[in-house]
Amino acid sequence: MNQIKLLALSCISLLCLTNSTAYAQDLSLQYSQTITPQDLERHLRVIAHDSLEGRDTGSKGQKKAAKYVADFFKSVGLQAIVPTEDGNKSYFQPYALYQKNWGEVYLATETQRYELQHDFYLSGLLNVLSEEKVPVIFAGYGIESDRYDDYKNIDVTGKAVVILEGEPKNKNGQYLLSGDATLSKWSDDNLAWQRKANLATQKGAKYVFIVSDLTGSAFSQQIAKRSAMSQRFNRLSTKPYTEKINGNAAFTISRQMALDLLNIKEKKLAKIQKNITQKGIPPAAGSIAESTVKLKAERKDNIVMTENVMGFLEGTDKKDEVIVITAHLDHIGISADGQINNGADDDGSGTVSILELAEAFSKAKAEGHGPRRSILFMTVTGEEKGLWGSEYYTANPVIPLANTVCNLNIDMIGRVDNAHQKDPKYVYIIGSDKLSSELHAIGESANSKYINYQLDYTYNNPSDPNRFYYRSDHYNFAKNKIPVIFYFTGVHEDYHRPGDDVEKILFDKQSKIVQLVFHTAWELANRDERIKVDSNKP
Repeated sequence: MNQIKLLALSCISLLCLTNSTAYAQDLSLQYSQTITPQDLERHLRVIAHDSLEGRDTGSKGQKKAAKYVADFFKSVGLQAIVPTEDGNKSYFQPYALYQKNWGEVYLATETQRYELQHDFYLSGLLNVLSEEKVPVIFAGYGIESDRYDDYKNIDVTGKAVVILEGEPKNKNGQYLLSGDATLSKWSDDNLAWQRKANLATQKGAKYVFIVSDLTGSAFSQQIAKRSAMSQRFNRLSTKPYTEKINGNAAFTISRQMALDLLNIKEKKLAKIQKNITQKGIPPAAGSIAESTVKLKAERKDNIVMTENVMGFLEGTDKKDEVIVITAHLDHIGISADGQINNGADDDGSGTVSILELAEAFSKAKAEGHGPRRSILFMTVTGEEKGLWGSEYYTANPVIPLANTVCNLNIDMIGRVDNAHQKDPKYVYIIGSDKLSSELHAIGESANSKYINYQLDYTYNNPSDPNRFYYRSDHYNFAKNKIPVIFYFTGVHEDYHRPGDDVEKILFDKQSKIVQLVFHTAWELANRDERIKVDSNKP
């Protein structure tokens, strides 16, 4: 009799547990359906509008976007959580960035003046406070090796050195240094210019000019790209530039500009280059008569104030544990040619996803189905300048990192990359298995139950040359041993370009990925046990 009662009670308990699980799944499905393509588009038409001028970090447009996010958090009932000096709470977490920028920078020959970011770009650390006039000398490819040495017959001490990009190869396509089609360290990666500039400096050169292989519009596009990259930020306090500095720096110039600096015709430069490539003969001393160039390269510091924006949804019985869901609010602003980079995908798509997730969970709580664990919804800034906003948060968390269960990060989920043109129902998953096997399993389970998209782990490979795992805000959480999932759909032809606009976003596709994030967060927030940090994969 007792065994029969025990069996009956067990069956009832199992039935209750099954019903409870099914009920939780039904609720997850119910509230995920509030995330719609229409609402995502409505928000994105604000966030990626021309009036916000590309949301450059710390700009008026970025601050307008921050206010829109904060106002929406407040409207759906999320709490302000950032302590303020007056004892209140705010949705904004302000911090300072120190921008390293160029002031007046130019090169001038006897016939023409050339301007930075228009005619050439400048890499490295240099600060020339007043105009200098220096002799110019040609040093071939600027290479020194056992098989070929451009500095063998020339003295570059105190001079500005003009050197060709890359390394010499013969008419059969074989490189002189390797003897085959293999590149050497002088041109095989993005640091080759530094090696050449460093060698020239060691030889006594005062300044270095590298002649780009690119021509025409391709070189102009490279200048525009480098212009954006040069405006880097640093969150750490630094001394202002008040004295002359000549570090490992190089001016990258066009071939036409090099002819002017050397005061020669193309025919003569081509002949010298032919001697190098076909005969392996470096330029001899005096092969090109010395000319002169005037230059100035002034560095400046600017302090830029920006802010992370966060809204807090308090949990029930496990409220001290928190799930952090992030996207970055800023983009790259206005290009040198005046075009606005609206960043609809990067990362307008992530920002509006945060808004929809916040609304869905807030609705669930308002109807008595709030999550057991707390959720912090956060849009960070400074991502485009070096992941500074997420680094600032992890160094100054409003909730202790020890209480942070995981970070779900969304960056660029509105488009399709070249690898998936035939089937847009996919999302790249990055980092899910690095620290927690349970997080990885939960993400896959949520997808199989509700969405059934292809989860592409291509960029999760440690040998991935793109290194996307290190290039978005989840990484600052992972560095602190907090499990992460990075949701991403890949780069496209409009990445960091003016064409990244709302009209190209696939909102039906995006809504499914946001629903996947919701289901994953729902399970993480409501399960009995906190996920464990049980792995440390590379």
